[in-house]
Amino acid sequence: MRRVALGDVVGPVTARVLDDSPATVDEALRTAVALGELAPYVGEGTTPDVFPTAAGSTTLDVWEALATLGAADVALARAVEPHLDAVTILHQAERAVRDGSTWGVFAAEGPGVRLEAESTPTGWTLTGTKPWCSLAGTVSHALVTAWVDDARRGLFAVELADPRTTVEPAWAARGLQEIPSGPVSFAASPALPIGDPGWYLHRPGFAWGGISVAACWLGGATGVARTLLAAAREPARADDAILLMHLGQVDARLAEGRAALVTAAAQIDTGGPGSTGTAASLLAKRVRTTIADAAEAVLRSVGHALGPAPLVNDPAHAKRVADLELYLRQHHGERDAVSEGRAVRDSEAQW
Repeated sequence: MRRVALGDVVGPVTARVLDDSPATVDEALRTAVALGELAPYVGEGTTPDVFPTAAGSTTLDVWEALATLGAADVALARAVEPHLDAVTILHQAERAVRDGSTWGVFAAEGPGVRLEAESTPTGWTLTGTKPWCSLAGTVSHALVTAWVDDARRGLFAVELADPRTTVEPAWAARGLQEIPSGPVSFAASPALPIGDPGWYLHRPGFAWGGISVAACWLGGATGVARTLLAAAREPARADDAILLMHLGQVDARLAEGRAALVTAAAQIDTGGPGSTGTAASLLAKRVRTTIADAAEAVLRSVGHALGPAPLVNDPAHAKRVADLELYLRQHHGERDAVSEGRAVRDSEAQW
Protein backbone atom coordinates (compact mmCIF):
# COMPACT_ATOMS: atom_id res chain seq x y z
CA MET A 1 0.00 0.00 0.00
CA ARG A 2 1.36 3.41 -1.02
CA ARG A 3 0.76 6.60 0.89
CA VAL A 4 -1.22 9.50 -0.56
CA ALA A 5 0.79 12.29 1.02
CA LEU A 6 -1.10 15.36 2.21
CA GLY A 7 1.82 16.72 4.23
CA ASP A 8 5.41 16.09 5.21
CA VAL A 9 4.61 14.24 8.44
CA VAL A 10 3.29 10.67 8.50
CA GLY A 11 0.79 10.66 11.35
CA PRO A 12 -0.01 7.66 13.54
CA VAL A 13 -3.33 6.88 11.84
CA THR A 14 -1.78 6.76 8.39
CA ALA A 15 1.20 4.84 9.75
CA ARG A 16 -1.08 2.18 11.20
CA VAL A 17 -2.96 1.87 7.91
CA LEU A 18 0.32 1.46 6.03
CA ASP A 19 1.59 -1.09 8.54
CA ASP A 20 -1.60 -3.15 8.35
CA SER A 21 -2.12 -2.70 4.59
CA PRO A 22 -5.54 -4.38 4.68
CA ALA A 23 -6.55 -6.16 1.50
CA THR A 24 -10.20 -7.01 2.25
CA VAL A 25 -13.16 -5.26 3.83
CA ASP A 26 -12.95 -7.51 6.89
CA GLU A 27 -9.27 -6.68 7.30
CA ALA A 28 -10.03 -2.99 6.83
CA LEU A 29 -12.65 -3.10 9.59
CA ARG A 30 -10.15 -4.77 11.92
CA THR A 31 -7.75 -1.94 11.17
CA ALA A 32 -10.53 0.57 11.83
CA VAL A 33 -11.15 -0.96 15.25
CA ALA A 34 -7.44 -0.86 16.04
CA LEU A 35 -7.30 2.82 15.10
CA GLY A 36 -9.57 3.54 18.06
CA GLU A 37 -6.60 3.54 20.42
CA LEU A 38 -5.13 6.45 18.41
CA ALA A 39 -8.19 8.69 18.97
CA PRO A 40 -8.80 9.25 15.24
CA TYR A 41 -11.24 12.10 15.73
CA VAL A 42 -11.71 14.64 12.95
CA GLY A 43 -11.64 18.12 14.46
CA GLU A 44 -9.49 17.29 17.47
CA GLY A 45 -6.83 19.81 16.49
CA THR A 46 -3.07 19.55 16.32
CA THR A 47 -1.24 17.18 18.63
CA PRO A 48 2.22 18.56 19.49
CA ASP A 49 3.44 15.29 21.01
CA VAL A 50 2.89 13.58 17.64
CA PHE A 51 3.31 16.51 15.25
CA PRO A 52 6.13 18.77 16.50
CA THR A 53 5.36 21.42 13.90
CA ALA A 54 2.24 22.77 12.24
CA ALA A 55 2.87 20.41 9.34
CA GLY A 56 0.37 17.86 10.60
CA SER A 57 -2.85 17.43 12.51
CA THR A 58 -5.19 14.72 13.66
CA THR A 59 -7.76 15.74 11.06
CA LEU A 60 -5.30 15.72 8.17
CA ASP A 61 -3.89 12.40 9.38
CA VAL A 62 -7.34 10.78 9.26
CA TRP A 63 -8.01 12.18 5.80
CA GLU A 64 -4.60 11.02 4.57
CA ALA A 65 -5.28 7.54 5.91
CA LEU A 66 -8.63 7.42 4.12
CA ALA A 67 -7.08 8.65 0.87
CA THR A 68 -4.32 6.07 1.19
CA LEU A 69 -6.88 3.29 1.65
CA GLY A 70 -8.94 4.61 -1.26
CA ALA A 71 -5.97 4.65 -3.60
CA ALA A 72 -5.31 0.99 -2.84
CA ASP A 73 -8.96 -0.10 -3.07
CA VAL A 74 -11.94 2.25 -2.90
CA ALA A 75 -13.95 -0.35 -0.98
CA LEU A 76 -11.45 -0.33 1.89
CA ALA A 77 -11.91 3.40 2.42
CA ARG A 78 -15.67 3.02 1.97
CA ALA A 79 -15.70 0.51 4.84
CA VAL A 80 -13.44 2.43 7.23
CA GLU A 81 -14.80 5.96 6.79
CA PRO A 82 -18.23 5.37 8.42
CA HIS A 83 -16.62 3.60 11.38
CA LEU A 84 -14.29 6.53 12.02
CA ASP A 85 -17.20 8.93 11.56
CA ALA A 86 -19.24 6.99 14.11
CA VAL A 87 -16.52 6.87 16.75
CA THR A 88 -15.94 10.61 16.28
CA ILE A 89 -19.67 11.26 16.79
CA LEU A 90 -19.75 9.06 19.89
CA HIS A 91 -16.68 10.83 21.23
CA GLN A 92 -18.40 14.19 20.76
CA ALA A 93 -21.47 12.82 22.55
CA GLU A 94 -19.24 11.51 25.36
CA ARG A 95 -20.37 7.94 24.76
CA ALA A 96 -18.05 4.96 24.98
CA VAL A 97 -17.45 2.60 22.07
CA ARG A 98 -17.74 -1.08 22.93
CA ASP A 99 -14.44 -2.92 22.53
CA GLY A 100 -14.19 -4.70 19.21
CA SER A 101 -17.38 -3.20 17.80
CA THR A 102 -17.62 -2.02 14.20
CA TRP A 103 -19.90 0.79 13.15
CA GLY A 104 -21.87 2.25 10.30
CA VAL A 105 -23.73 5.56 10.03
CA PHE A 106 -27.17 5.32 8.42
CA ALA A 107 -28.56 8.82 7.95
CA ALA A 108 -30.03 8.76 4.43
CA GLU A 109 -33.69 9.27 3.63
CA GLY A 110 -35.55 7.88 0.65
CA PRO A 111 -38.93 8.07 -1.07
CA GLY A 112 -41.63 5.77 0.25
CA VAL A 113 -39.82 4.70 3.41
CA ARG A 114 -39.63 6.19 6.89
CA LEU A 115 -37.98 5.17 10.14
CA GLU A 116 -39.71 6.36 13.30
CA ALA A 117 -38.48 6.41 16.89
CA GLU A 118 -40.78 5.92 19.86
CA SER A 119 -40.08 6.45 23.54
CA THR A 120 -41.53 3.59 25.60
CA PRO A 121 -41.45 2.83 29.34
CA THR A 122 -38.51 0.51 28.72
CA GLY A 123 -36.58 2.80 26.36
CA TRP A 124 -36.57 3.93 22.75
CA THR A 125 -37.49 1.68 19.84
CA LEU A 126 -37.22 2.07 16.05
CA THR A 127 -39.86 0.93 13.59
CA GLY A 128 -39.81 1.25 9.82
CA THR A 129 -37.26 1.06 7.03
CA LYS A 130 -33.96 2.86 6.58
CA PRO A 131 -32.48 3.00 3.05
CA TRP A 132 -28.82 2.99 2.03
CA CYS A 133 -27.39 1.06 4.99
CA SER A 134 -23.84 0.18 3.97
CA LEU A 135 -22.40 -3.06 5.37
CA ALA A 136 -25.41 -3.51 7.66
CA GLY A 137 -24.94 -7.26 7.44
CA THR A 138 -21.27 -7.00 8.39
CA VAL A 139 -20.77 -4.31 11.05
CA SER A 140 -21.98 -4.93 14.59
CA HIS A 141 -23.53 -1.54 15.35
CA ALA A 142 -24.79 1.60 13.63
CA LEU A 143 -25.76 5.15 14.34
CA VAL A 144 -29.15 5.67 12.73
CA THR A 145 -31.29 8.76 12.27
CA ALA A 146 -35.02 8.36 12.86
CA TRP A 147 -38.01 10.67 13.08
CA VAL A 148 -39.07 11.47 16.64
CA ASP A 149 -41.99 13.61 15.42
CA ASP A 150 -43.14 15.23 12.18
CA ALA A 151 -40.33 17.78 12.15
CA ARG A 152 -37.32 16.40 14.02
CA ARG A 153 -34.92 13.52 13.67
CA GLY A 154 -32.88 12.00 16.44
CA LEU A 155 -29.73 9.90 16.34
CA PHE A 156 -29.78 6.41 17.84
CA ALA A 157 -27.26 3.63 18.39
CA VAL A 158 -28.46 0.14 17.48
CA GLU A 159 -27.12 -3.39 17.57
CA LEU A 160 -27.63 -4.81 14.11
CA ALA A 161 -27.69 -8.43 15.29
CA ASP A 162 -30.94 -7.82 17.18
CA PRO A 163 -33.59 -10.26 15.86
CA ARG A 164 -36.07 -7.41 15.38
CA THR A 165 -33.73 -5.86 12.83
CA THR A 166 -33.62 -7.27 9.28
CA VAL A 167 -31.04 -6.49 6.61
CA GLU A 168 -32.76 -6.64 3.23
CA PRO A 169 -30.82 -8.39 0.40
CA ALA A 170 -30.90 -5.69 -2.26
CA TRP A 171 -27.63 -4.78 -4.01
CA ALA A 172 -27.18 -5.20 -7.76
CA ALA A 173 -24.31 -2.73 -8.10
CA ARG A 174 -21.28 -3.52 -10.25
CA GLY A 175 -19.16 -1.04 -8.31
CA LEU A 176 -18.48 -1.49 -4.60
CA GLN A 177 -19.85 -5.01 -4.77
CA GLU A 178 -18.37 -5.84 -1.36
CA ILE A 179 -20.15 -2.84 0.24
CA PRO A 180 -23.83 -3.83 0.01
CA SER A 181 -25.93 -0.80 0.90
CA GLY A 182 -29.52 -1.93 0.84
CA PRO A 183 -32.36 -1.14 3.24
CA VAL A 184 -32.73 -2.30 6.83
CA SER A 185 -36.11 -2.94 8.43
CA PHE A 186 -36.70 -2.30 12.13
CA ALA A 187 -39.63 -3.79 14.08
CA ALA A 188 -39.68 -2.10 17.49
CA SER A 189 -35.91 -2.60 17.64
CA PRO A 190 -34.29 -1.26 20.83
CA ALA A 191 -32.23 1.88 20.35
CA LEU A 192 -30.11 4.17 22.50
CA PRO A 193 -30.54 7.92 21.87
CA ILE A 194 -27.35 9.84 21.13
CA GLY A 195 -27.83 13.51 21.96
CA ASP A 196 -31.10 15.39 21.83
CA PRO A 197 -33.30 15.43 18.71
CA GLY A 198 -31.55 17.48 16.05
CA TRP A 199 -28.15 17.25 17.74
CA TYR A 200 -26.62 15.10 15.00
CA LEU A 201 -27.32 17.61 12.25
CA HIS A 202 -26.40 20.69 14.28
CA ARG A 203 -23.42 19.39 16.26
CA PRO A 204 -19.97 20.84 15.72
CA GLY A 205 -18.36 18.71 13.07
CA PHE A 206 -21.40 17.51 11.12
CA ALA A 207 -20.03 19.09 7.94
CA TRP A 208 -16.58 17.62 8.50
CA GLY A 209 -17.84 14.08 7.93
CA GLY A 210 -18.67 15.03 4.36
CA ILE A 211 -15.05 16.05 3.83
CA SER A 212 -13.91 12.64 5.08
CA VAL A 213 -15.94 11.07 2.28
CA ALA A 214 -14.26 13.44 -0.20
CA ALA A 215 -10.86 12.25 1.07
CA CYS A 216 -11.91 8.73 0.04
CA TRP A 217 -12.88 10.03 -3.41
CA LEU A 218 -9.49 11.68 -3.76
CA GLY A 219 -7.81 8.41 -2.87
CA GLY A 220 -9.81 6.53 -5.47
CA ALA A 221 -8.97 9.12 -8.11
CA THR A 222 -5.30 8.87 -7.18
CA GLY A 223 -5.42 5.11 -7.66
CA VAL A 224 -7.00 5.54 -11.10
CA ALA A 225 -4.41 8.17 -12.00
CA ARG A 226 -1.53 5.87 -11.06
CA THR A 227 -2.44 3.69 -14.03
CA LEU A 228 -1.99 6.70 -16.29
CA LEU A 229 1.32 7.66 -14.68
CA ALA A 230 2.67 4.14 -15.12
CA ALA A 231 1.68 4.18 -18.79
CA ALA A 232 3.33 7.56 -19.33
CA ARG A 233 6.62 6.18 -18.03
CA GLU A 234 6.68 3.29 -20.47
CA PRO A 235 9.48 3.90 -23.03
CA ALA A 236 7.16 3.08 -25.91
CA ARG A 237 4.87 5.98 -24.97
CA ALA A 238 7.54 8.58 -24.28
CA ASP A 239 6.39 10.75 -27.19
CA ASP A 240 2.62 10.34 -26.75
CA ALA A 241 1.63 13.99 -26.58
CA ILE A 242 -2.05 13.29 -25.93
CA LEU A 243 -1.21 11.05 -23.01
CA LEU A 244 1.12 13.71 -21.59
CA MET A 245 -1.58 16.35 -21.96
CA HIS A 246 -3.98 14.22 -19.94
CA LEU A 247 -1.26 13.47 -17.39
CA GLY A 248 -0.70 17.18 -16.86
CA GLN A 249 -4.42 17.79 -16.42
CA VAL A 250 -4.72 14.91 -13.96
CA ASP A 251 -1.74 16.15 -11.96
CA ALA A 252 -3.33 19.58 -11.62
CA ARG A 253 -6.70 18.18 -10.54
CA LEU A 254 -5.15 15.91 -7.90
CA ALA A 255 -3.05 18.79 -6.59
CA GLU A 256 -6.21 20.88 -6.24
CA GLY A 257 -7.86 18.09 -4.26
CA ARG A 258 -4.92 17.65 -1.91
CA ALA A 259 -4.68 21.40 -1.34
CA ALA A 260 -8.39 21.56 -0.53
CA LEU A 261 -8.00 18.95 2.20
CA VAL A 262 -4.91 20.62 3.67
CA THR A 263 -6.63 24.01 3.79
CA ALA A 264 -9.79 22.57 5.32
CA ALA A 265 -7.87 20.67 8.00
CA ALA A 266 -6.02 23.84 8.97
CA GLN A 267 -9.31 25.73 9.27
CA ILE A 268 -10.92 23.02 11.37
CA ASP A 269 -8.03 22.25 13.69
CA THR A 270 -7.17 25.87 14.45
CA GLY A 271 -10.76 26.98 14.93
CA GLY A 272 -10.53 29.22 11.88
CA PRO A 273 -13.45 31.07 10.31
CA GLY A 274 -14.51 28.02 8.34
CA SER A 275 -14.62 25.64 11.29
CA THR A 276 -18.12 26.12 12.72
CA GLY A 277 -21.70 26.92 11.82
CA THR A 278 -22.72 27.93 8.32
CA ALA A 279 -19.09 28.66 7.44
CA ALA A 280 -18.19 25.02 8.11
CA SER A 281 -21.04 23.90 5.90
CA LEU A 282 -19.82 26.13 3.08
CA LEU A 283 -16.26 24.87 3.57
CA ALA A 284 -17.44 21.28 3.26
CA LYS A 285 -19.46 22.05 0.13
CA ARG A 286 -16.42 23.68 -1.48
CA VAL A 287 -14.10 20.80 -0.66
CA ARG A 288 -16.55 18.14 -1.77
CA THR A 289 -17.25 19.92 -5.06
CA THR A 290 -13.55 20.50 -5.70
CA ILE A 291 -12.68 16.86 -5.12
CA ALA A 292 -15.73 15.40 -6.86
CA ASP A 293 -14.97 17.51 -9.94
CA ALA A 294 -11.32 16.49 -9.76
CA ALA A 295 -12.20 12.80 -9.50
CA GLU A 296 -14.59 12.96 -12.45
CA ALA A 297 -11.94 14.80 -14.47
CA VAL A 298 -9.42 12.09 -13.61
CA LEU A 299 -11.80 9.34 -14.71
CA ARG A 300 -12.41 11.15 -18.00
CA SER A 301 -8.75 11.93 -18.71
CA VAL A 302 -7.53 8.43 -17.90
CA GLY A 303 -10.26 6.92 -20.04
CA HIS A 304 -9.47 9.18 -22.97
CA ALA A 305 -5.71 8.70 -22.66
CA LEU A 306 -5.64 4.93 -22.27
CA GLY A 307 -8.80 3.77 -24.03
CA PRO A 308 -10.52 0.51 -23.09
CA ALA A 309 -7.41 -1.63 -22.58
CA PRO A 310 -6.96 -1.20 -18.79
CA LEU A 311 -10.72 -1.55 -18.28
CA VAL A 312 -10.70 -5.01 -19.85
CA ASN A 313 -7.17 -6.25 -19.06
CA ASP A 314 -6.43 -4.84 -15.59
CA PRO A 315 -8.92 -6.16 -13.00
CA ALA A 316 -7.73 -3.82 -10.26
CA HIS A 317 -8.08 -0.76 -12.49
CA ALA A 318 -11.48 -1.83 -13.79
CA LYS A 319 -12.71 -2.38 -10.24
CA ARG A 320 -11.32 0.94 -9.09
CA VAL A 321 -13.10 2.82 -11.88
CA ALA A 322 -16.42 1.08 -11.20
CA ASP A 323 -16.12 1.62 -7.45
CA LEU A 324 -15.22 5.28 -7.77
CA GLU A 325 -17.95 6.06 -10.28
CA LEU A 326 -20.57 4.68 -7.90
CA TYR A 327 -19.09 6.28 -4.78
CA LEU A 328 -19.02 9.68 -6.49
CA ARG A 329 -22.78 9.56 -6.81
CA GLN A 330 -22.89 10.52 -3.14
CA HIS A 331 -22.10 13.94 -4.57
CA HIS A 332 -25.26 15.20 -6.20
CA GLY A 333 -23.62 17.16 -8.99
CA GLU A 334 -25.67 20.13 -10.08
CA ARG A 335 -27.93 19.93 -7.02
CA ASP A 336 -24.92 20.27 -4.74
CA ALA A 337 -23.66 23.14 -6.87
CA VAL A 338 -26.99 24.90 -6.35
CA SER A 339 -26.69 24.30 -2.61
CA GLU A 340 -23.18 25.73 -2.61
CA GLY A 341 -24.26 28.75 -4.63
CA ARG A 342 -27.08 29.45 -2.22
CA ALA A 343 -24.67 29.17 0.73
CA VAL A 344 -22.24 31.60 -0.91
CA ARG A 345 -25.02 34.08 -1.66
CA ASP A 346 -26.27 34.00 1.91
CA SER A 347 -22.81 34.20 3.49
CA GLU A 348 -20.41 37.09 3.94
CA ALA A 349 -17.90 35.45 1.60
CA GLN A 350 -15.86 37.77 -0.61
CA TRP A 351 -13.64 36.91 -3.56
